[in-house]
Amino acid sequence: MLVKPQRKHGPKAEMNVVPYIDVMLVLLVIFMVTAPMLVQGVKIELPKVAAEALPTENERQILTLSVKADGGFYWHLGSELNAEDQTDSAIDLGEMREKVAAIIAERGDTQVYVRADDAADYGRVVAGIAELQRGGVVNLGLITEAPPGQPTP
Repeated sequence: MLVKPQRKHGPKAEMNVVPYIDVMLVLLVIFMVTAPMLVQGVKIELPKVAAEALPTENERQILTLSVKADGGFYWHLGSELNAEDQTDSAIDLGEMREKVAAIIAERGDTQVYVRADDAADYGRVVAGIAELQRGGVVNLGLITEAPPGQPTP
């Protein structure tokens, strides 16, 4: 009669972590060797050169476009954001696009900000933004204001 030899150890469903520990120790040694090198630096003397300053945001032309509750448009053109004063106005979208396109054609780096009255029609505001894009505006921002009585963040 044949007897099967019995195994002392059956198959294990455990993961062998020894290779992972080896990799971790190698990485630890690499980081221990390279970390002190990251702190060191080389002192250099930069040459002294007379150069012009780069233009700042204050030198940029800003057009603040406001959409009124009745659907009309007015804007202020200047060197700072101003939603209260009025440089020019337009009744319809086509007129607004032509006038703003003339301003953009004159100076292409003009930053345009759009603000709307609380009672202004949202569709009218979106149509105004679309007309601005058709007129060549590439720098566009939206102005939001906190309701009266609420603190500004």
